[in-house]
Amino acid sequence: MTRRTAFFFDELCLWHAAGPHALTLPVGGWVQPPAAAGHAESPETKRRLKSLLDVSGLTARLQLRSAPPASDEDLLRVHPAHYLERFKALSDAGGGSLGQDAPIGPGSYEIARLSAGLTIAALDAVLAGEADNAYSLSRPPGHHCLPDQAMGFCFFANIAVAIEAAKARHGIERVAVLDWDVHHGNGTQAIYYRRDDVLSISLHQDGCFPPGYSGAEDIGEDRGRGFNLNVPLLPGGGHDAYMQAMQRIVLPALERFRPQLIVVASGFDANAVDPLARMQLHSDSFRAMTAMVRDAAERHAGGRLVVVHEGGYSEAYVPFCGLAVIEELSGVRSAVRDPLRDFIELQQPNAAFRDFQRQRLEELAAQFGLCPAQPLQAAR
Repeated sequence: MTRRTAFFFDELCLWHAAGPHALTLPVGGWVQPPAAAGHAESPETKRRLKSLLDVSGLTARLQLRSAPPASDEDLLRVHPAHYLERFKALSDAGGGSLGQDAPIGPGSYEIARLSAGLTIAALDAVLAGEADNAYSLSRPPGHHCLPDQAMGFCFFANIAVAIEAAKARHGIERVAVLDWDVHHGNGTQAIYYRRDDVLSISLHQDGCFPPGYSGAEDIGEDRGRGFNLNVPLLPGGGHDAYMQAMQRIVLPALERFRPQLIVVASGFDANAVDPLARMQLHSDSFRAMTAMVRDAAERHAGGRLVVVHEGGYSEAYVPFCGLAVIEELSGVRSAVRDPLRDFIELQQPNAAFRDFQRQRLEELAAQFGLCPAQPLQAAR
């Protein structure tokens, strides 16, 4: 079944630059400049995804939209004024370090506002009934950003800003955020840690980023207790680990919470060839997770689902993973075939590893008080 899928994009988001880096290391001292001298969070993964959508013909089947930058009113619901002032001043001065692993360049402030604005507009379109679901190709990403501190290539908490705008404009009460970026969604967690109106679920590589963080014991505080779920997965867990995490933890948690809207923080850095992680997913892993969460949205949230782009640093492979997600959202299959899918399938962990990871997930599900969900979508 085809669906009305809105795709939010603006070329200016690709113009954010962090200065000369070798992967994430600033060039200088003992760090030699590489040929391209680009930061790992480069525009190329996003540019190549948009190009693949165009060439495949899929863009023509989507509602292609842009959006205005986030307003001060929208940003101030999440970020204090002094943080906005500090960010703008550094951007106007030509850039520098705004926080841990958070370098910016000239104009980054305005571009980050636009990135948040795309996410706001994506939620607006779905909640207003203008689209069945939406994908926001937001850049810079947002899930590591704290209210008053940039972190991990993130400068505004795009998803939180959009959720708070949606609450103010549409009166939405219960929102679930599923973060399958390979790095922990610490910013989203911090913002909603004491609230029960937003369920935050993070699937991430154990100990990857923030460095050493696992988080299974961090389940929220006060009214938010039980509404923050962290699912740390062992490095190399692969397709089976994510399918089991979805079936055993994510879907039962959504069933229990019954959200009115689901937002996915969609990083593609759990792919098998990403330079900043050590997981083993292929494009059909992301396709299957999208199918599961789409079906959950149709069951619990009237189909209201927004996917927001986060990380993913393989210029070669992110486009195929992103295409799979958007194909599944829209119900439109292109002629594109993933050239690495079968190769990655052969690299999946063995049965002993899979059994060990499954046992860890069973223990975590029991810790969270989750019963097995009725399958919404067969793991593929």
